[in-house]
Amino acid sequence: MTELKPIKEGKVREIYDLGDSLVIVATDRISCYDVILKNVISKKGTVLTQMSKFWFNMTKDILPNHMITTDVNEMPEFFRQPKFTGNSMQCKKLEMLPIECIVRGYITGSGWASYQDNGTVCGIKLPEGLKESDKLPEPIYTPSTKADLGDHDENISYEKSVEILKDIYGDKGEEYAAKLRDYTIALYKKCADYALTKGIIIADTKFEFGLDEDGNVVLGDEMLTPDSSRFWPADGYEAGHSQPSFDKQFARDWLTENKGKHDWELPEDVAQKTIDIYLEGYEKLTGEKL
Repeated sequence: MTELKPIKEGKVREIYDLGDSLVIVATDRISCYDVILKNVISKKGTVLTQMSKFWFNMTKDILPNHMITTDVNEMPEFFRQPKFTGNSMQCKKLEMLPIECIVRGYITGSGWASYQDNGTVCGIKLPEGLKESDKLPEPIYTPSTKADLGDHDENISYEKSVEILKDIYGDKGEEYAAKLRDYTIALYKKCADYALTKGIIIADTKFEFGLDEDGNVVLGDEMLTPDSSRFWPADGYEAGHSQPSFDKQFARDWLTENKGKHDWELPEDVAQKTIDIYLEGYEKLTGEKL
């Protein structure tokens, strides 16, 4: 068996180059506030990979995605090990576009803080009188730049995203920027509508896109996972305060409440509760158990 080494390690994922494709492995690491915590959250990587697979299959009518297979028996022998089963996805190679495509359907998190300050979110003027966690009249597209490991993403305007892409792709950049915005909104609307039928509100999420060898825009990275999204239980939803969630907000909140005391490590019970939340969200959305 040929030993393979990842060509890139992110906060959570490891990427292996197979020449004509990639294998992306979602580890059981967890990052909060752009810091990798000391904990291992068992099964978390499998939740991320299988959740992405579920959404990729649901949305391929909107645009193609990079998924080839999540079956390790269809990958090189090296990946037919227990540590890769369930959490690995073989993908087409893409030229990734340097924009994080964020969509917000509800006002929360940094968007709520910005709105309280000046009535806008990423420069977009919103109606007066919104409460925390309110549903927005229409989902808004708030792109950001993609930061290197350890740095923070920077929110930008749609116009700035056009500039960035035109600097790289010339006149095609404006077309790509519009496609990123339109695909982001279309994907969010379809998936948020579906999630509501399963009792889950998708408050916000982010997508990443790349170009295939023919210059077509393709959906890449992960999709609508608890790491990239805010999932709220629809039962008991009430605007005016923060909401419980099926994502890593539980871990974020614990870290915030215990600032200066944790050294970026969760207590065992908080780590267990975190994976329980991930699994509950997965099962509600997919109707399947891992």
